[in-house]
Amino acid sequence: MDNATPVEAPGAAGRPHPHDSGRKHVTGEALFVDDIPAPADLVYVHAAGSERAHARVTRMDLDRVRAAGGVRAVITAGDIPGVNDISPTGTDDDPVLADGLVQFHGQPLFAVAADTMRQARAAARLATVEYEDLPAILTIEEALEEKSFVLDPHTMRRGDADKGLQDAPHRISGRIRIGGQEQFYLEGQVSLALPGEDGDMVVQCSSQHPADVQHQVARVLGLRANGVTVIVRRMGGAFGGKETQAAQWAVLAALAARATGRPAKMCLDRDDDMVMTGKRHPFIADYDVGFDDHGRIQAIKYMFASGCGFSADLSASISDRAMFHADNGYYLDNVEIVCHRCKTNTVSNTAFRGFGGPQGMVAMERVIEEIARKVGRDPLAIRKLNYYGGEGRNVTPYHMTVEDNVLPELTAELERTSDYGKRRDEIAAFNRTSPVIKRGLALTPVKFGISFTTTFLNQAGALVHIYTDGSIHLNHGGTEMGQGLFIKVAQVVADELRVSLDRIKITATDTAKVPNTSPTAASSGTDMNGKAAQAAARTLKGRLRAFAAGHFGVDEAEVEFRLDRVGAGKHEVSFAELVKLAYLNRVQLSATGFYRTPKISYDREKAAGRPFLYFSYGVCVSEVAIDTLTGESKVLRVDILHEVGRSLNPAIDRGQVEGGFIQGMGWLTSEELWWDSQGRLGTHAPSTYKIPACGDRCEDFRLTLLGETGNREGTIHRSKAVGEPPLMLAISVFQAISDAVSSLDDYRTVPGLDTPATPERILNAVNGMPAGPGKKP
Repeated sequence: MDNATPVEAPGAAGRPHPHDSGRKHVTGEALFVDDIPAPADLVYVHAAGSERAHARVTRMDLDRVRAAGGVRAVITAGDIPGVNDISPTGTDDDPVLADGLVQFHGQPLFAVAADTMRQARAAARLATVEYEDLPAILTIEEALEEKSFVLDPHTMRRGDADKGLQDAPHRISGRIRIGGQEQFYLEGQVSLALPGEDGDMVVQCSSQHPADVQHQVARVLGLRANGVTVIVRRMGGAFGGKETQAAQWAVLAALAARATGRPAKMCLDRDDDMVMTGKRHPFIADYDVGFDDHGRIQAIKYMFASGCGFSADLSASISDRAMFHADNGYYLDNVEIVCHRCKTNTVSNTAFRGFGGPQGMVAMERVIEEIARKVGRDPLAIRKLNYYGGEGRNVTPYHMTVEDNVLPELTAELERTSDYGKRRDEIAAFNRTSPVIKRGLALTPVKFGISFTTTFLNQAGALVHIYTDGSIHLNHGGTEMGQGLFIKVAQVVADELRVSLDRIKITATDTAKVPNTSPTAASSGTDMNGKAAQAAARTLKGRLRAFAAGHFGVDEAEVEFRLDRVGAGKHEVSFAELVKLAYLNRVQLSATGFYRTPKISYDREKAAGRPFLYFSYGVCVSEVAIDTLTGESKVLRVDILHEVGRSLNPAIDRGQVEGGFIQGMGWLTSEELWWDSQGRLGTHAPSTYKIPACGDRCEDFRLTLLGETGNREGTIHRSKAVGEPPLMLAISVFQAISDAVSSLDDYRTVPGLDTPATPERILNAVNGMPAGPGKKP
C-alpha cells in the first residue's frame, strides 16, 4: 500500500469530457439497430400505406401479395392476436393497421414480411385496394369550422381578461400561423424483433421510451409486459419523434416475428418515415391584447388551435405546454388562454424538441412586436418592461410563482456584450440608404419550464453493479440519442465513487434491468437519471465505507474515497482491492437507485399548481439581412447567453445549445411542410424538405454559458436542463427577419409573416407592407 495524495477524478462531474460515443460516431464504429449483424433467417418487414386521406376500404385483395416470391407472411388488422391500438394515453384511436377506415394518406394498411426488403416492397405493390372516399379535413382552419377535435379544449385563466381589455388604453388583435417541423433524425425508425420461447419477444429498438414499446408490443401480441424485453443502446437522433411513434414499427416487427417464427426487422426509408410518422404540431394563434401608453400589458386573450392529425397521440400534453409557455418570460396580469386540439386527416403529430412550448413563445413574441410598433418603441424596451418581476408581478397564468427569474440580468448583460444599442442605430442607418438589402435585429428571451407536466412521469430508476476487479456496470432508464446523457450520468457515478471514468461501463437501456421507465424527454433525462444513478452509487459507497471502517478498525468518518483508492485511517488500498475484500466478506455490490422530482403538483381541472421544478433561461441576439427582391434571408451574427447552472459537462452543453439553436432556426426559416389538396405530403425527402446545412450557420456565432452559482433547486450537482430550451433562442432569428421587413415603413407596421419565414413568405410580407420611406414604389 502507498500513501497516494488524493486528487480529483478526471471524469468527475463538471469537466468537458468527450461524448462516450463521439469517436465511434465519426469512425462508423457505433452500432445502431440496422448495424447489428443480421441473425439467421431474418425477414424484412414493409408497411403498405393508404392512397387516400380519408376513406372506407371496400376491398383489399392480398392474394397476389401472399403468392409473391420470398414472402413469408402478410399481416392485416385481422391477424393481430391482441389489441389493434398503440395510443400512448389510452384514447384508443391509433390503430397499428387500419381496419376498414383510413384517416390519412400513407396510413399503414398491411405489412409484408419477406426474405429481402426488395421482395417485401415489390410484393406490397401487387395488392388491390378499393376505397369509398370520405370528406377529408386537411387544415386547422377546416377543423375549427367543422368542430373536428381529437380532445376537448382546455382553458387557463387568471384575473379578468375581458375587463382588462375593456379598460386598457390600447388594444390590438391578430393571428399568426406557426408551421410544423419534421424531426429528420439521421437514423430512421427501426426495430429488430427476436422471438423466444413461450411467445416471448426481445426487441432491439430506436426509441426514446423503451417501456412504452414494451407495453405496446405486449398489448398487441396479447402478452404480459414480462414477456417482452426492449433494448436501446443508442439512437441516431430522435428529437421527440421516437417518444411514442417508435412503437408502431416495433409492434409490426414483433407481429412478423410471431407470424414467421423468425427474427424480423422493420426499417423505414426516409420517404416512408416522413409520410408515416408525426411531426411538430402546427398551430394557429389568435391574440387580443390590451396595454398602456408605455407598452405594458394589462390584459390578453389567446385562442390557440393545434393541428393534431388523425389521433390524439401526445397532443393533450403538447397543447397544454404551448399554453404553459404562452407567457414566455412576461408577466400577464389578466389572462385567458384557450387551446383547441384539432383533428385533421393527416398523420398524427407528436413530440418534438420543446413539446409545444416553442409555438406558445412564438405567439407571445409576435404580441410584443405588435405592441412595440403601436407605441413606437424598440421591441427590446417592451420586452424588458413586461418581464416577470418581484412581488405582485411573479405569478404565471397557471398560478405558479416564479422564484428563479434571471432574465433582467441576462438581458442587461447580453445587451452590453452584443453592443445591441450601437448595432440598432447602425442597422437603422444602413436600411435608410439600402434600397434592396434590409437588415434586422432582435433580442428575445427564453423561459422554459423543466419537468414533465404529466406529474407521474417525473420518476427514474438506475442499476449499478461493481465487479470484483473494481469495474462498474451502469444502467438506467434514460436513453441516448446523441445528446450526451450517458456520459453525464457516468460522470456523476465516477464523481460519487471517486473513480476514473474508464472504470465505468455504459450499457444499453434495458427494460429487463430497470423497469417502468419514463421517456427520455422534457429535458429531464439528466436531472432524473443522474439523481437515480447517484442514489445507487451512494448506496454502494455507504456499504463500502461501512465495510472499510469495520475491516480496518476505524470510524466511518475516517474512510476517504480518493481517485481509484480508498483511505481508512492509516491504511490505503486501491478501489479494486477494497471491492475484492468486500466481496470476500459477503458485502452486496449491486444497488438500485430511484428518484422522484420533488415539489411539483398540478391540478389540470383548475389549471393551477406547480407543474415545473424550475425554469431554464437564456437570451439571444440575432442579426439578419433580407433581399427584398427575392425574399432570401441570411443570418449575419448570433450572440447567445444561456444559463446552464453548474454544468455537468460544458462541452456537451455547448453542443446542445448550438445544435438546438440551429434546429430552431430551421423550423422558423426553411423547414416547410406541404400537403396537396388530396392530403399527400409533398415534402417527404431532403430534395423537397430543407433542413439547415453547414453554410446556414452564421460565421459570427458567439456563445456564453452562464451558471457558476448553480441551480437554486437541488438538481444533480445544481445543474440545469439544456436539451430543449436552446431551440427557442432561434425565435430571435424570426423576429429579426420581421424587424428587417418592418423597416420598409420605418418600423410602424408588423408584417404579415407566418412561420417558417421562407423566401416566398418573406417576399409576400415585403409586398404586403404599406408604402414607406424604406420601400421602393
